[in-house]
Amino acid sequence: MPSAPRRIEADYIVESAIDPRRVVDMMAGEQSSGTFVPVPGETAELKARAAARVEAFETLSDVVTTPSLPTTGRVTREGLRRARVTLSWPLENLGSSLPNLLATVAGNLFELQPLTGLRLLDIRLPSSFADAYGGPRFGIEGTRRLSGVASGPLIGTIVKPSVGFGPEETASLVEALCLGGIDFIKDDELQSDGSHCPFDDRVRAVMRVINAHADRTGKKVMYAFNLTGELDQMRYRHDLLVAEGATCLMASLNSVGLVGFIELARFSTLPIHAHRNGWGALSRHPLLGWSYVAWQKIWRLAGADHMHVNGLANKFSEPDDSVIESARTCLQPMFEGKPCLAMPVFSSGQTVRQAHGTFAGLGSTDLLVTAGGGIMAHPDGPSAGVRALREAWQAALGGIPLADHARTHPALAGALGMAG
Repeated sequence: MPSAPRRIEADYIVESAIDPRRVVDMMAGEQSSGTFVPVPGETAELKARAAARVEAFETLSDVVTTPSLPTTGRVTREGLRRARVTLSWPLENLGSSLPNLLATVAGNLFELQPLTGLRLLDIRLPSSFADAYGGPRFGIEGTRRLSGVASGPLIGTIVKPSVGFGPEETASLVEALCLGGIDFIKDDELQSDGSHCPFDDRVRAVMRVINAHADRTGKKVMYAFNLTGELDQMRYRHDLLVAEGATCLMASLNSVGLVGFIELARFSTLPIHAHRNGWGALSRHPLLGWSYVAWQKIWRLAGADHMHVNGLANKFSEPDDSVIESARTCLQPMFEGKPCLAMPVFSSGQTVRQAHGTFAGLGSTDLLVTAGGGIMAHPDGPSAGVRALREAWQAALGGIPLADHARTHPALAGALGMAG
């Protein structure tokens, strides 16, 4: 992999009603030593030491007739242009700090009046960030060790209905899934600590089933309990999970925030399943917000072991090529000697039908696939749903057409009939 840069670098696509080069210079000044007017003290020496630099600039040929984003500035159809740019900052401006990195590369830039579009595409960080943050403590290797899945994809699911079950109903479903050979189960992100299913009671009921199954079979199913909350709550819930023998926890990234997640990762002794709910608000407009390529690097470095990437033919708005790019980037090293790899998690409307395309696109079996309805709604029950999804992946890895494999695998045949 390329060596780490000495300065912080960020790539953007910009759209502006004025000359894009002028607006990029404005961005560099706004996010470093300058402001909207010259100020005393901003000497040539200070600029050389602290100012952001424009490292690359490429005018794009897009024909833009309508501003992508509203602005109070004057816009003419002839004036809308786009460019791809790279800005860099000296590390000394902020130090190796992820919270302050966000303020630098993704702060007031999005509000600048002349910009009618801005998207952060990628970031590259000096190696001092790798020294300052732990990165994934378990990652792919640790997840495989704790789940007992040495090779191939991890077959997983989400408890469905998302909410409404009590602790014992949840445990009963978990028992059926364990008997079906599941590798991984997770709470839905909506399931937390409500009166219908208190966190403590759910953990004890579920782990009683999982531990008993492990005692009988030697396989301990990994369950990601959603401990999202305030810091003291998350610490207490983490300690309960450890005491009950759990092997994974889940946190909603946009809910706990960056600092909350950093602190969780520092005290956690379990793999962290990082859920990205709310991601669409940061990404759905193509000329606003973040690309996943840039965003996931922040959370991997902060300590995420598993990263959600959506799934092929998903129920959301993301196209398949974007999903595959997101998953691939989780498997790309961030620093020499400290790769910070996270296991990509495919979810959202997943069934047996996506296995071949997912494997072909990712080119790796280092992944976790979680099918909720795709398992729970199997006509022969959740256990058959687990078998069907595993059989679909066996077919994908063996290069066997799905329909051919289904002829000798009844669970898969049932799932294909269910899916239409």
